[in-house]
Amino acid sequence: MSIRNLRHLFQPASIAVVGASTKPHSVGATVLTNLLNCEFTGSIFPVNPKYRSVAGTACYRSVARLPLVPDLAVICTPPDTVPQLITELGECGTKAAIVLTAGLSRARDADGLSLQDAMLQASRPYLLRILGPNCVGLMVPGIGLNASFAHAAAKPGKLAFISQSGALTTAVLDWASARDIGFSHFISLGDSADVDLGDVLDYLAGNADTRAILLYVESVRNARKFMSAARAAARNKPVIVVKAGRVPEGAKAAASHTGALAGADDVYDAAIRRAGMLRVNTTDQLFDAVETLARAKPLSGDRLAIMTNGGGAGVMATDALILGGGHLASLDQASVRKLDEILPPTWSHGNPVDMIGDAPVERYLETLKVLLGDAGSDAVLFIHAPTAIVPSSDIALALTATIRQSPRSVFSCWLGAEAVLQARRSFREAGIPSYETPEQAVGAFMQAVEYRRNQEALMETPSSTPDAFMPDTTARVRTLVQDVLSSGRSMLTEPEAKDLLAAYGIPVVETRIARTADDAVAVAESLGMPVAVKILSPDITHKSDVGGVALDLETAEQVRSAVQAMEKRVRERHPAAQLSGFTVQRMARRPRAFELIVGAATDLVFGPVILFGQGGTAVEVIGDRAVGLPPLNMQLARDLVSRTRIAKLLAGYRNRPPVDLDSVCLVLTQISQLLCDIPEIVELDINPLWADEAGVLALDARIGVAQALKSGTDRLAILPYPAELEQHVEWDSKPIVVRPIRPEDESRYSTFFSTLAPEDIHYRFFCMIRQPAHAQLARITQIDYDREMSFIAIATENDGEEHVLGEARAVADPDNQAAEFAIIVRSDLKGRGLGRLLMDTLIRYGRQHGTGALEGLVLPENRAMLKLAKDCGFVVDQQDKADGIRLRLALQ
Repeated sequence: MSIRNLRHLFQPASIAVVGASTKPHSVGATVLTNLLNCEFTGSIFPVNPKYRSVAGTACYRSVARLPLVPDLAVICTPPDTVPQLITELGECGTKAAIVLTAGLSRARDADGLSLQDAMLQASRPYLLRILGPNCVGLMVPGIGLNASFAHAAAKPGKLAFISQSGALTTAVLDWASARDIGFSHFISLGDSADVDLGDVLDYLAGNADTRAILLYVESVRNARKFMSAARAAARNKPVIVVKAGRVPEGAKAAASHTGALAGADDVYDAAIRRAGMLRVNTTDQLFDAVETLARAKPLSGDRLAIMTNGGGAGVMATDALILGGGHLASLDQASVRKLDEILPPTWSHGNPVDMIGDAPVERYLETLKVLLGDAGSDAVLFIHAPTAIVPSSDIALALTATIRQSPRSVFSCWLGAEAVLQARRSFREAGIPSYETPEQAVGAFMQAVEYRRNQEALMETPSSTPDAFMPDTTARVRTLVQDVLSSGRSMLTEPEAKDLLAAYGIPVVETRIARTADDAVAVAESLGMPVAVKILSPDITHKSDVGGVALDLETAEQVRSAVQAMEKRVRERHPAAQLSGFTVQRMARRPRAFELIVGAATDLVFGPVILFGQGGTAVEVIGDRAVGLPPLNMQLARDLVSRTRIAKLLAGYRNRPPVDLDSVCLVLTQISQLLCDIPEIVELDINPLWADEAGVLALDARIGVAQALKSGTDRLAILPYPAELEQHVEWDSKPIVVRPIRPEDESRYSTFFSTLAPEDIHYRFFCMIRQPAHAQLARITQIDYDREMSFIAIATENDGEEHVLGEARAVADPDNQAAEFAIIVRSDLKGRGLGRLLMDTLIRYGRQHGTGALEGLVLPENRAMLKLAKDCGFVVDQQDKADGIRLRLALQ
């Protein structure tokens, strides 16, 4: 739904416990006890017709008899009572409820409706928000709220924990309490009939009391909503995820290799990565990651320098780093020379830097300074084992100031227990990440590396219609696909599939169809020998499995014999299969080419996904693949390729030159565009896709289609840059472009901001802002087009550069009922109609996008904006208020 009324759930002033009980160990008794025993300062009302008082508190017979309207109700009654209770609560004005009761989705009312659906129907007229059913409840320790039947209360802190598992909720609570970890919010979602992951993420993204968000996820229902909420939250604070169900039990039978390979867990992994979150596998790693991301400084790469006073610990760290996919930094020569001057002659003369066990404090400090200044390193891992030479606490005190002043991140490992306890405490108090073993420290470093990569992926916003693809190409492909569907087929033939790929610019081997052996001979002779011949059958997925592929045929007789033998084998092994004929193609000769696979499949939750990996007939056995969500651009495509083992081979080795990686990545972006344009494509394989230094070539292709239920972009979990909204217009006697803002507009927007007069900045932002920093500009230019829109006016000036002239922005609430708007025009261009042009564009977009209304707040002295709003039909609240004048324009 949205974040509407969630403040009543998470910040209630009064609570009713419906089903409060005196029965020991019952849910109603436990919830009331938890509420009364915490430090909640609001009113608490037990509701149960059986009692006059419960736990020394006056009890009310019904919701209607309560002395005031409760903000929040906690329902602990049997399933068949819940829908009516929700109706009564809605009628009295309550805006939120926690339904702890289980079994509502299975039980049905007299009309055959599930009690869960009946509950939701009862809530909708009142916009009453429901957490649950079948949940443990929630805690907000900062306000003393424990509306749960958990066995203990959460301690106050800055972490928010959200769980789809009730059992894990209480287990994590126990685990965290033993480690003195506190929470801003502790939330059990249960069945998420109304309030779901997306809603809670949206709420917590803007919550000032929450420093980081921890998720335990079992499943996602609304992918677009979840991704929008996750991406918005991850831009503001770390979001760390434990995803259950890692074992692939997904597609057991599929029409393509991709369908078999793209398991559900791979897709969740891709979604988490693209949303800028960090995935971990255990609860231990969950809280370790929080400490790492909260304390570690931003990384610029994955090259780690290791310094240690013991060689064995350095080797252990190196093993963990390489096995974890990291890179050992290569120290530059200047650093090595400095270390030669500092360290004994027996030092390791490389990375890891073994300072030798007798190192005094000064040696530690000078070595650390060298490594922090090394050009080939991105971070430093400090490892220390206690010795009798110098107390560990002295070393910690000596290094702290240097580490805190350095822009680089330092990860530390104090080996041992009592002897290093004070040193470890000193580092942690100074905000320096500290771990007990080298493996833990390296694991934390790799978490930081992965988080950095995911944050970079979050900032990428590919276009929906790149210039390379012309509308007539798309129209031709749509016609081809519709013809296939009209014929009753769900699979394109190999020639049809290759024609489709060629239309999108993907190089393919010319392929022709032959119906008989004589036809095959004629086609082969026209193409030129040698040729490859394959069976053409809609019923046989993998041709080589039935001997349906013959290569290097050099004579007419060989072609004839191969076709006849294939036909015989198919008739014997698959007598029911339809044999439509044979495909003939000239043999391609690229002896140094790698066999790759590029594919697409349709996930039930996240929609289209793209797969890349090592191809060939043994593709499932090799299992070297990576999965990503469209839309892709070249940078995201490179990231997808880099996550496979074969990526190292593609970079070249020995006498084998590197492949043309741009050509490989271009194919991935072309497939991404194909999925955006043609919603009927549900499955696709290019296997093998040959790749070498000369480029790529698609040798075989399979494409599955079905009637589309949504448009191409509507079925994507992430909305691409809406290039279709770009418009070329005439303004002030010169051509300009009005288009949605893009991430690459950051430098242009920075220049635009520098042209604004102080009073215009004050009118727009209600405060004075200096030149925005990168993080602020990133939030302005990297937007979620499903929820936010910013139109900028662009002109090419005399210097040949594109310049921003003005901007109109609207940020919708999560359910698109209203959008807050703002407009600003370059100070030297005011009064020339550009503001009206941008406002009209924003209004037109809002109507098309289904936004309920545009709303804005204007300072009373901003007369020009007030006049523009009136001219555009806004209703103006004439009463001047301290915070400004309200404007509203209904769009629907």
